[in-house]
Amino acid sequence: MTTAESVPVRIAALPMYDFPELRDAHDRLWTALVQRLRTHGVTPVPERLTRDLGHREIWTHPGLLFGQACEYPVSKYLRERLKIIATPSYNAPGCTANSYRSAIVVHADELVSSLEDLRERRCVVNEPDSNSGMNLFRASLAPVSGGARFFRSVSFSGSHQKSIELVAAGEADVTAVDCVTLAHLQRFHTHPTSRVKVIGWTPSSPCLPFVTAAQTGEAAFQALCSSVADVFTDSTLAPVRELLLLEGVNLSPDTTLSRVSELEAQAQRWRYPVLL
Repeated sequence: MTTAESVPVRIAALPMYDFPELRDAHDRLWTALVQRLRTHGVTPVPERLTRDLGHREIWTHPGLLFGQACEYPVSKYLRERLKIIATPSYNAPGCTANSYRSAIVVHADELVSSLEDLRERRCVVNEPDSNSGMNLFRASLAPVSGGARFFRSVSFSGSHQKSIELVAAGEADVTAVDCVTLAHLQRFHTHPTSRVKVIGWTPSSPCLPFVTAAQTGEAAFQALCSSVADVFTDSTLAPVRELLLLEGVNLSPDTTLSRVSELEAQAQRWRYPVLL
């Protein structure tokens, strides 16, 4: 069988948790996938992960063979650009099965006992359309917002790591951080994470899905599903999965991302449609 297709130059990328300390593990995971995809007759397959493009460029690249994406952009404006392959599960505080939550984080010295205590504080989030930084946090705040502006200010840092650093330095008061990112930062970046604390958790939604470009043909898509399933059960890859906190994979995910839309709709019913 061959699944060679007339497609743009193919790329693969795993930008969401690709900290320097995890790049070798991601490379080993991708190498294992490459071997299996070639066995299935998929060509061409990129030898290496792409790391010179931003995540938005990756998500909209017509040659994306394998990647990982944030659910909120996928649900809002990337539905026609991406196909969901599977949803991983992670071994991190805040994760349950194939779902994750965001940790609500303040400075370690902050005296806060409830979400209401955050009113009129300085909020920082990674990006305005982040599911973990914005959508899940908005869902937490909507019931206590009173349908009015909640924070004194909301700024955007560009990454969860930067948000943690700003809160740790006292330049912002609160942020919401994807619990998988937080677990990695607590292992590899102990200085800023030791100066913050978790005061609560957001509602949950499915973990960030593995995706491929909409142009990917059906034969290649099925090969991706089979290859992903195999690397999650290969005992020789257990040390790689452990380092990446990968625990399992759901090959029958909700491709409508209904949970993401449900949380947004709930916030709108509370008259808090925008994180402000």
